Amino acid sequence: MKKSKVLIVGGTGYLGKRLVKASLTEGHETYVVHRPEIGVEIEKVQMLLSFKAQGAHLVASSFDDHRSLVDAVKLVDVVICAISGVHIRSHQILLQLKLVNAIKEAGNVKRFLPSEFGTDPSRMENAMAPGRVTFDDKMVVRKAIQEAGIPFTYVSANCFAGYFLGGLCQPAIYVDEADIATYTIKTIDDPRTLNKTLYLRPPQNILSQREVVQIWEKLIAKQLHKSSISKEQFLAFMKG
Repeated sequence: MKKSKVLIVGGTGYLGKRLVKASLTEGHETYVVHRPEIGVEIEKVQMLLSFKAQGAHLVASSFDDHRSLVDAVKLVDVVICAISGVHIRSHQILLQLKLVNAIKEAGNVKRFLPSEFGTDPSRMENAMAPGRVTFDDKMVVRKAIQEAGIPFTYVSANCFAGYFLGGLCQPAIYVDEADIATYTIKTIDDPRTLNKTLYLRPPQNILSQREVVQIWEKLIAKQLHKSSISKEQFLAFMKG
């Protein structure tokens, strides 16, 4: 079977650069969107040139230019978006509504993978502010995708190991970012994942805080002092 052509939006970002690498490694004709004014960001320019040297096609486009988005989308079969959804930094999730409009107008995309990759937002209705804004916005994008009739795959990888493992995250499922990218690319031509959510949760990667600390202790050959607080105390600290 011929492999799908892939367009990656946010290809110079934290996960995006790994998605580009995985797409090229898996043998997909890969297109990477970049903003026309990116010339002033030297590190990103160097990254884009590296992608090009590896065989990727560079496509100038912008969320502020609807026609350029439509033209970019028409080049490919699959669109993957990896723009930032981190609420404490550059929260851009709702920009994807412009991409949804472009995909709907183009009419040729076989599958869209929006910027998800974390915890399944449909299961986070009880999340606390301010973090829940990310989940709420992702649900807005999901609603727009499904109302537009766009084929989709949502990838839920829970917690990026590079972000969360070093910070004593709550009990979680930690997945290496390169593995997230690889499994994401492997879904795009798999009919089993069409209009479904793909969950990445290797059993050995499901760890409590104490289990993470035990790993640290083993690595540093020391026992750390540990104390516990109740759920009520924890929530009280969060207020305000």
